[in-house]
Amino acid sequence: MSTRRSRYSAVAMIFHWLIAALIITNVALAWTADEMPRSTAAGLMAWHKTFGITVLVLSFGRLAWRLIHRPPPLGQHLKTWERWLAHIVHWGFYVLMIGLPLTGWALVSASPLIKVYPIEMYGLFDWPAIGPLANLPPAEMKAAHETWEGVHHLLAKVMIYGLIPLHVLGALKHQFLDRDNELGRMIPFLKAPR
Repeated sequence: MSTRRSRYSAVAMIFHWLIAALIITNVALAWTADEMPRSTAAGLMAWHKTFGITVLVLSFGRLAWRLIHRPPPLGQHLKTWERWLAHIVHWGFYVLMIGLPLTGWALVSASPLIKVYPIEMYGLFDWPAIGPLANLPPAEMKAAHETWEGVHHLLAKVMIYGLIPLHVLGALKHQFLDRDNELGRMIPFLKAPR
């Protein structure tokens, strides 16, 4: 198999690492904000919202790229269960890379604070609130906010405690136990897999 075919494309690698960096940063921002005074937390969460919307936009781009450009095939040596798990984890990431920002956007839109603290996009413009949620009567808005917040936190836990560890451990297993240079599929300066 050629090196080019055994690796992801440069565009796919850029999407992967940029989105991964933003997700890791967003987890750190959310966890740090929980421990900070309200004024500091508000600033951290402003960046959390900005990066979340950025992940949403990049994830749609990544998904479009993935649908148009087939990824390199999985190694022939993989067992059936490893192939299934790889597909479940990868498609699970797409669901969460889109679902987490959407639920975050919904919970922020269903808050009276959206008018005071809009989602600022790098000081260039404000991302619009989801109109029907932003215009709910106060009691319904509170209930919607709490519902979307619960869904957002549940999806975050699935990503943080489920998909990310499975993805990282799987890559490390293939790289160091199976010695099949699996990391070379997504890291350009490493040797490509066989």
